[in-house]
Amino acid sequence: MVHANAVLTPKARLRLAELVVEQGWSLRRAAERFQCSVPTVQRWAARYRDAVASGGTPTVGDMVDRSSRPRRCPRSTRRPLVRKINHLRDKKRLGPAMIAGRLGMHASTVHRVLVREGRARLDDVDLMTGQPIRQRGKPIRYEHAAAGHLVHVDIKKLGKIPDGGGWRVHGRGRGAYARKLDTTAARTVHANPVIGYGYVHSALDDYSRLTYSEVLADETGPTAATFWHRAVVWFAARGVLIDRVLTDNGSCYRSNEWRAAMANTDCRHKRTRPYRPQTNGKIERFHRTLLREWAYARPYSSEAARRKALPGWLHIYNHHRPHTSLGRRPPATRVTNLSGQNI
Repeated sequence: MVHANAVLTPKARLRLAELVVEQGWSLRRAAERFQCSVPTVQRWAARYRDAVASGGTPTVGDMVDRSSRPRRCPRSTRRPLVRKINHLRDKKRLGPAMIAGRLGMHASTVHRVLVREGRARLDDVDLMTGQPIRQRGKPIRYEHAAAGHLVHVDIKKLGKIPDGGGWRVHGRGRGAYARKLDTTAARTVHANPVIGYGYVHSALDDYSRLTYSEVLADETGPTAATFWHRAVVWFAARGVLIDRVLTDNGSCYRSNEWRAAMANTDCRHKRTRPYRPQTNGKIERFHRTLLREWAYARPYSSEAARRKALPGWLHIYNHHRPHTSLGRRPPATRVTNLSGQNI
């Protein structure tokens, strides 16, 4: 293995061998010229002569390092035993120590076999299906082939900011006092203001990560359905026609209004497995970014000020912010109809 700045690259090795074989340089003189040892010069000159003897013209490819792996390995683990190891890993989800105990082998030998077979570690395998969920410690990315094939939809619940700002503006000690100064909020029986919540409805395209979000008053079926109609229009204006929708099992996504919205927009609806938010992980990850870079990015003086900042941040996210899963390009670069609009 040679690096880019090595003295004896394959091209330099070919030149070295040519000087020795074709021009008659001595081994010592060539070694001094290329700053290497005499045995090294001898080795590449012999490789050059072998190429000439085989009837061909020596090339750079003849000077590339060859594998040091032996041609035969008589004491390697036999294939029938390798098949048993693979069977126990596939059917029983056993690790090297457990497999070694059943087969009367050393755990280190079983581990080497599993590595040689390209098997993922148990921590990186879904124990239900046996399919790898990670590759070399990194999650395997599941991605649809084109924009619109699948859109993830979810809701993020956020506490509202009282007028004048909350504890992020006044500090934790003054936050409760600042809430009491809000004259527009409803009151509890103890005269404390009821600030309430805002609900961020988001729709994210699986292929491009292009996202549309709104802050709405609740998470009921009618609200989710009207949001979906606006999202479909927004995506269509950008050349994305939606085929399938993936949501969790929230009550709004099981309502008659949502079912009618799916039928009206000609979309197929699919729900995640209960208690498994990882299935909708892309939009869950988007919401984490949303909280860090918009909702809690700076102390807002009111809820209205925070909501006013959302469209601008979404434009940055869709058109300018580099996305690590897209090769550090923004989502808009994956939607061909948006080329030239990312200004």
